[in-house]
Amino acid sequence: MKITKFETHEEWMAGRIGKITGSRLKDLIVKRGTGDKKKIGFYELIAERIGLPADGENPMERGHRLEEEAIERFEVVTKKEVDKSLVIWSCEDNPNIAVSPDGMIGETEAVEVKCLSSARHIEALLTNEVPKDFEDQVLQYFIVNDKLETLYLCFYDPRLKVKDFFYLTVNRVSVLDRVEVMKIYEKEVLEEVDLIVNSLMF
Repeated sequence: MKITKFETHEEWMAGRIGKITGSRLKDLIVKRGTGDKKKIGFYELIAERIGLPADGENPMERGHRLEEEAIERFEVVTKKEVDKSLVIWSCEDNPNIAVSPDGMIGETEAVEVKCLSSARHIEALLTNEVPKDFEDQVLQYFIVNDKLETLYLCFYDPRLKVKDFFYLTVNRVSVLDRVEVMKIYEKEVLEEVDLIVNSLMF
C-alpha cells in the first residue's frame, strides 16, 4: 500500500479525482443479472480524467463538518488515539485504486465516519449492520490496505438526544472472500477507462 499525504483539503480533494475511492465504488459495480450497462460512476471517472469539472453540491459537506467531533467521540469511548491527517491510501500495484480514511490507528486499524440522516442512523443502530450503501466503501479499505485488520465504522448524529454516536467493527476475516474478486474487477474497470481516455485525448 502507498500512502500519499496532503497539506490542504483542496489538495486532498484534487488527489481523489479520477480514482476509484471507497465512496464511489458503489457507483461503478454492475451487479450480476443487470446486464452490461455501466453505472454513472464509470462516466464520472472518464469526465474527471479529461478535465470536466463536477457540478452540484458537495455531498460530503455535512460529513466533513461533523467528522472531527465523531472521531473525538470514538477516541473517548475506545481510548484509542486516531491520526486524522488528510491522506489517500492507494494500492502499490495500481495507484488509481484508493481510499481516503477519515482516521488511522497505525496501518492495521482505520476509522470511517458516517453522519447520515437520523432515520438512516437509527436503522444502522437497530440492525447492527453496515448499511448496503456503504458495504463497497468498507470493502475498499481492505482492498487497498493489505495490512488493515479492523475498520471502525462510526455513526454520528448530534440531532438525536440518545444514541447519537455508535460504531460498528468490521474485521478483515469477514470480507476476505470478496477482496481479491473486487480488486480484479476494479483493475478491469480502470483498464477500460484508460483506453477510453487515451482515445479521447490523442
